[in-house]
Amino acid sequence: MTTLPITESFGLYLTDERHFSPYTARCYGADLRQFIEYLVDESGNPIDTNNEQLAFKARTDTSSHPMVKGTTLTDTICDGDADLIRAYLAFLGEQNYSPATMARKIATLRSFYKWAHRNGYASSNPMTLIRTPRQSKRLPKAITVDQVERLLSAPSENDVLGRRDRAMLETLYSTGIRVSELVGLNHNDLDIEHEAMHVRGKGRKERIVPLGSHALGAIRRYIEMMAGDPKFGPIWSQRKEGTEVPLFLNKHGKRLSSRSVRRKLDKYLRGVGLDPSISPHTLRHSFATHLLENGADLRSVQELLGHQSLSTTQVYTHLSTARVEEAYKDAHPRAEAG
Repeated sequence: MTTLPITESFGLYLTDERHFSPYTARCYGADLRQFIEYLVDESGNPIDTNNEQLAFKARTDTSSHPMVKGTTLTDTICDGDADLIRAYLAFLGEQNYSPATMARKIATLRSFYKWAHRNGYASSNPMTLIRTPRQSKRLPKAITVDQVERLLSAPSENDVLGRRDRAMLETLYSTGIRVSELVGLNHNDLDIEHEAMHVRGKGRKERIVPLGSHALGAIRRYIEMMAGDPKFGPIWSQRKEGTEVPLFLNKHGKRLSSRSVRRKLDKYLRGVGLDPSISPHTLRHSFATHLLENGADLRSVQELLGHQSLSTTQVYTHLSTARVEEAYKDAHPRAEAG
């Protein structure tokens, strides 16, 4: 067993109160399991499930003290100080993790101890004394407008699934939504009259995003063919009865998954000879970059992307600046030293 009652409780907090995505919650859970395994190896003692449950109960119910504190792994974690954390980080440093992975593992511990201290489980928050190492800024990847055009023209519109794929790719680029937001769309999230779409983002936050004419046209053509299809038509007609019908269906008539979108994208990238490392998120980056390059203001792009912090959006200004500098060096006769 590499989980404890206290870390399981933290996991519920992430999903139920912080509304973390299942993927992010799993990553945090894996980071905490690694921390626990490190402590088990250091102590040389196996985990006693019953004692750990009693220890956590003692910390959640201060009127009940079934055992002496400091004798369980739960107590070791909750009473841990900065020296314990530094020793663990030194251990992680020997594992040759990337800076981004190290930063996430530290972020996991920071969130955990903040939660544990706020709820009275931990006697202090040792992470207040721990600095997160500086990371070099990694610019998001974006592709050119010409490359986008090649990709969007790849799906055939001779059948329902081809039209679906064209509508998906057009929507990703037209709106900049995340792939998780794309597959979560229902038919009633469309507002065709106002050329917009209702999107549910991270943390269950909702926003309205405009739909470009090309995306809107692709969605209309997809819906038109689907409604008349003997297989998909009956499923599509359920929306009239108030049933939530996913906008993008798989070949079995169920909601399309994020993984399936990635597989479809890979197929079209191969078909038109584009970089296979391009992902659905690349289209989101391209959406933001192309808007800024064409004069959109940063606040508007922030709203469209659903970013909580403007600083998250500002990375795209660096990307736009980098492209301008590259164009200058390529075009100006005195840009480079002789």
